[in-house]
Amino acid sequence: MKPDIHPEYKVGTVTCACGHSFQVRSTVGDMNVEICSACHPFFTGKQHLVDSAGRVEKFMKKYGLADKKAAQEKAEEVKAVEAKAAEQKAVEEKAAAERQAAEAKNVAAKAETKVEAKAEEQAESVGTESKTEKVEDKEAVTNS
Repeated sequence: MKPDIHPEYKVGTVTCACGHSFQVRSTVGDMNVEICSACHPFFTGKQHLVDSAGRVEKFMKKYGLADKKAAQEKAEEVKAVEAKAAEQKAVEEKAAAERQAAEAKNVAAKAETKVEAKAEEQAESVGTESKTEKVEDKEAVTNS
């Protein structure tokens, strides 16, 4: 190697925009980068498609995948709406059944009250009849 023509190979710190930093050996020294292995989607498992100029849509349209995906999303949406409607209907039916049960209970209570009132009325009328009969019997006994 020729002397004085090669750059100095030194330890430098690489700092990412996410805040991660690590040591490397480089001729540049300290560096600032926008993305590193700690935040890159490929390494973190959170990879997503970055679509530039509609290439993904073009591919999906060309092979008919976009229509299938849209149809699946629509079907899922419809299922969710139907499930919500069924749940609402079940809640309404339960409330109606509870109202009917409460109404039947009230009717039964009113009927029971009427029956009790009639029974008391009959008991009173029987009681007064027997008293008058007893008084008449006493008068008949004392007159004879």
